[in-house]
Amino acid sequence: MARKKTKSVSFDAMVKFFMQTYGIPTRKDVDRVIARLDRLETLVKSGSVSRGRKPAAAKAKVGSPVKSKSAGVTASDAVLSVIKRSKNGVGFADIQKKTGFPEKKLRNIIFRLNKLEKIKRKDRGIYLAV
Repeated sequence: MARKKTKSVSFDAMVKFFMQTYGIPTRKDVDRVIARLDRLETLVKSGSVSRGRKPAAAKAKVGSPVKSKSAGVTASDAVLSVIKRSKNGVGFADIQKKTGFPEKKLRNIIFRLNKLEKIKRKDRGIYLAV
């Protein structure tokens, strides 16, 4: 009867596998963190880091309009006005062309307007004002 050969795994390989699986930091990881902390301490002591930073602004709630910096018209209002001008619906590419907004921003605005029931999806990528 022939025995099936199995490949033995070294103890070091098993330890490395479990450390990676469970996110246990290695000595090298700890040394890197300590080095970064040392660099940060020297930056703070030298005064390179500005101390008068303003706190970050609170995130806007879903559905709240995002103000455009120039005209005082919100980005959502700009997209909604482009959609309202069309009687048969307007495509995503046309909205992007007319507003000049990046794709991610436009997708978020369309999602929000749809959630607020100000627009509806006629077809894939075609939107109508309600």
